[in-house]
Amino acid sequence: MDPNKTGNASDQSDGDMASVMGFSGFGKKARTFDLDAIFEQTRRTAIERSQLVLEERQKEEIGESSHTAKASSAKQRDRAPAPAPRKKEESSSGSGSSDSDSDSDSELIGPPVPKQLTGQEDDEDLVGPPLPPGYRGSTADDEDDDDDDMQDDEDDNPVKKIPDTHEITLQHGTKTVSALALDPSGARLVTGGYDFDVRFWDFAGMDAALNSFRTIQPCECHQIRSLQYSITGDVILVVSGNAQAKVLDRDGFPVMECPKGDQYIVDMANTKGHTAMLNSGCWHPKIKDEFMTCSNDGTVRTWDLSSNKKHKMCFKPRSLQGKKVTPTCCTYSRDGKLVAAGCQDGTIQIWDRNLSVHTKFHCRQAHAPGTDTSCLTFSYDGTTLASRGGDDTLKTWDIRNFKKPLNVATGLSTFFSMTDCCFSPDDKLLVTGTSVKKDEGNGKLVFFDRASFQKVYEIDVTNAGVVRCLWHPKLNQIMVGTGNGLAKVYYDPVKSHRGAKLCVVKSKRKERQAETLTQDYIITPHALPMFREARQRSTKKQLEKDRLDPMKSHKPEPPVTGPGRGGRVAAHGGTLSSFIVKNIALDKTDDSNPRQAILRHAKEASENPYWVAPAYTKTQPDAIFQEEEESDEEADKEPEWKKRKI
Repeated sequence: MDPNKTGNASDQSDGDMASVMGFSGFGKKARTFDLDAIFEQTRRTAIERSQLVLEERQKEEIGESSHTAKASSAKQRDRAPAPAPRKKEESSSGSGSSDSDSDSDSELIGPPVPKQLTGQEDDEDLVGPPLPPGYRGSTADDEDDDDDDMQDDEDDNPVKKIPDTHEITLQHGTKTVSALALDPSGARLVTGGYDFDVRFWDFAGMDAALNSFRTIQPCECHQIRSLQYSITGDVILVVSGNAQAKVLDRDGFPVMECPKGDQYIVDMANTKGHTAMLNSGCWHPKIKDEFMTCSNDGTVRTWDLSSNKKHKMCFKPRSLQGKKVTPTCCTYSRDGKLVAAGCQDGTIQIWDRNLSVHTKFHCRQAHAPGTDTSCLTFSYDGTTLASRGGDDTLKTWDIRNFKKPLNVATGLSTFFSMTDCCFSPDDKLLVTGTSVKKDEGNGKLVFFDRASFQKVYEIDVTNAGVVRCLWHPKLNQIMVGTGNGLAKVYYDPVKSHRGAKLCVVKSKRKERQAETLTQDYIITPHALPMFREARQRSTKKQLEKDRLDPMKSHKPEPPVTGPGRGGRVAAHGGTLSSFIVKNIALDKTDDSNPRQAILRHAKEASENPYWVAPAYTKTQPDAIFQEEEESDEEADKEPEWKKRKI
């Protein structure tokens, strides 16, 4: 075989393979590389090139410096009248000499630097063309100073930190929103109201339609009084109008239900739970499994999430005379060491969390007696207590000097027993809501300066009372619950974070056509056309037939004769019981004289005795009767009483 032909065939096959695969070299032996040698060669080449670059730069710098020196000496000899270019050249020569003396390898590129910018730091590189001679620009330091000044102004004026430029409205229902809660991260909002519903809102999952993703009724027909997330955000405390508080998980499924106490026990500390309607409740700020509730039975109880058989501790508020009073609100201090309760007699009583016998702080005349203190809250620094009273006041207290309030604000009308108040995240403002009667104005959210207690700002919310308010520290957004079933969220696109900003940017999701068609219809197997019975054209005739059919019309059987007399005797059978029933039901009434009815058988009984006389024929003596032979005269002589005797 010719080797040339073989080589040509192989070359042709390699060419075809290269055209198909995109590369050639099939069947050739791979080359081997010495990586160490390659790295060493690369290192040497880099060193040589860097040395050449440094030598070229040094030569250029020496040439430029000598050239500028000659030019400046020539100009000095000529005494040219133009000073500005000379200054520029001198500055450039000075800069060149300084660059040559310095060890830095950087050099200025472009036209020379103007005189106004020669005082800047040398280590900052200028980018772009030079600024005009008359321009006095603001440097980075000036901008930083301006930012600091603006920041100082905002710090000095807390009103500018109120996020009220934008708002969204969440429609909870038509009745009062009496409870609000946000989880610690600010991802989910929970609302509860007088309509017994608890709605869950997810800011990240909502679109611009602003619909809740779940609605439940955890306490059936009881109004929701309070809602609060735990410090970990995994469970929710639900306080309603019944005597048993409930704990739900994040999705609304029950986790725990507090037991109910025995209402016939006099000492409420000896029963295992509340016996009357709950008023308020809250979680411990440090212990994730502990929460507290207060009730109309006159007790404040703490509970443990892991034990649902009995309360943990029981605090009993007392009046000045030692009588039982009803706590209307309760809260923990920020460190969790104190338990505070506002009572119906106007007092505020504070206990040590571990000592339930005697109060640690007690204010007898905090608010007007007989009014419901609707809210107690501690400031973030833990030194100030704010109380919202049913006497239309808002007060702040220093618990170290608890006899007199620090500040008092009056004229804040409230019609709800759960009207809220809260501190701003920076502790400089105090916020509460006001109530109005129907068609008499708008409910407002009022802001007070904590130090001076002057009203610094207010927001018109809606034409109903403002019940709940919540200022979340992480989101920097304000949540408000109103008396007409709305939950509003106030935010600022710049100052606020996440929360409502996540859902307002999303467009409404379009409903799919398949979903709209099948949403309201449930097709069962026997509803398909193949199983469906043929429908008559007119239903009137069929209804008339069904009316005549006693089985389909369920017509009751009428009595045989008269209105109910005789009973059911028409459908008797052949049994003895049916025969007896038939005979009993026969009408055998006799309207004749009963004496005549009895005496009609007297003659036959005397002539043919059958029942009584034959039994006494052998023992009964013969009857001897007196014959009536008396005359009429003797009959007239008889006394009157004998005549009357029959």
